[in-house]
Amino acid sequence: MFSKEKFPGLLALGIFTFMSTLDGSIVNIALPSMAREMKLDMGQVTLAVTIYLVVISGLILLFGRLGDLIGKTRIFSLGSLIFTLGSLLAGINLGLHFLLFARIVQAIGASMTMSNSFGITSQLFEPALRARAMSIISMFVSLGSIAGPAIGGFILQIASWSYIFWINVPLGIIAYMVGRKALPKDVGSGSVKDADLLGATQMFLSVAVFFVAMSLGQARGFANPLVIGSFIIMIGLLTWFIYTEKTVAKPLLNLDIFRSKLFSMSVITSMTMFTAGSFVNILMPFYLQDYRACAAGYAGLIMMAYPVGMFIFSPIAGVLSDKFDKEIITFVAITGVLLVQVGYLMIGHGTALMLVLVVLFAHGASVGFFQSPNNALVMSTVESQFLGIAGSVNALGRNLGFVLGTTFATTVLFVAMSRQVGRRVSGYVASQPTVFLNGMHVAFYVALILVIFAWILSGYRLVTRQKTA
Repeated sequence: MFSKEKFPGLLALGIFTFMSTLDGSIVNIALPSMAREMKLDMGQVTLAVTIYLVVISGLILLFGRLGDLIGKTRIFSLGSLIFTLGSLLAGINLGLHFLLFARIVQAIGASMTMSNSFGITSQLFEPALRARAMSIISMFVSLGSIAGPAIGGFILQIASWSYIFWINVPLGIIAYMVGRKALPKDVGSGSVKDADLLGATQMFLSVAVFFVAMSLGQARGFANPLVIGSFIIMIGLLTWFIYTEKTVAKPLLNLDIFRSKLFSMSVITSMTMFTAGSFVNILMPFYLQDYRACAAGYAGLIMMAYPVGMFIFSPIAGVLSDKFDKEIITFVAITGVLLVQVGYLMIGHGTALMLVLVVLFAHGASVGFFQSPNNALVMSTVESQFLGIAGSVNALGRNLGFVLGTTFATTVLFVAMSRQVGRRVSGYVASQPTVFLNGMHVAFYVALILVIFAWILSGYRLVTRQKTA
């Protein structure tokens, strides 16, 4: 399928994709242990997760642009070393502030690799093999999701939480050494001096204020004046950023790439699908562990059906996408997700857990079919000098979708539950289990509306393309 010369490069990209996915899931499962050992409350130690997401999302466009200017492989390789160094530092228990510093270092490295992985894949493989290559990357994402809780739980049983970070060190060194020889040697189209630092600062501040607004909205309600004020500031910063990008000679984000309807619709579709997909990660653990009283380990095994479905069907989608119309395959995949969302609405008190597992597996399979062709469509719409920034925009949309989905799912769930009991609810009400079930269904209706929007957008994209052809 892939030549012997190109496979090691794909492997290096895959290892870092696996590491970043594994790191997120391992850290989440280790938070209670970290809080106990460092004598912190959960709110403080959760900052280690939040700051990681903020820095990645805030810098991802800058490093995508730098990849176009001075070479995507150069930025990716440097990022791999920085991420590995950050992983080494994060495992050293010197208190909260040192941990946050180490997570910032990790996030800088992760944003450098994430923002350029799609661009490097597009350079490494010709269009006829591009979707197949991206499906392999999706497999590493699924593998990280599957392995994270298991590896994290095993490490925490036999060693300190430090090793959940240190496990990245040997993997990072191997990936760097492989990538140094196998990744394409591109030189870029400019220099560091051409980077739009004002635009990068505006983008970082916009993302940071967005995270603050979403966090405050969850805690205090989105009608709170402070939350509304935060969103107004974010909109102001984003408007300033757009104005800057239109007026500077060499912008951070060339807005001309959004003139391509295919690019814009593909990115929006991807972000919408990730937003809707995050509802499952939030709601189903509540349903399985609290409502159905499943043990955590058993619930985890059932939840693994989702990434297993992705892992199996991503490469199949990649092969089909390289042989047949990518837009048709994407539309069929979103149709599958649409049917699955209807299935979630039918899950209730007496639903067989095997049926729940099948629904989760079907969801993962459909998402696996969606990601590879949609990512290939995104990268096929821009010129070679914009591959880095296009890949980083796609990655930013994915990260924002994850944040939006997590926030919307919990907000809709608890608002729906609060209205039923007549008071503010921020957790599972054990004395009234039907309150949760009703709230879960309301949240899944919102997810269904999001998927319908993505389905309509994908259908419009397909019909428009066929008319143009």
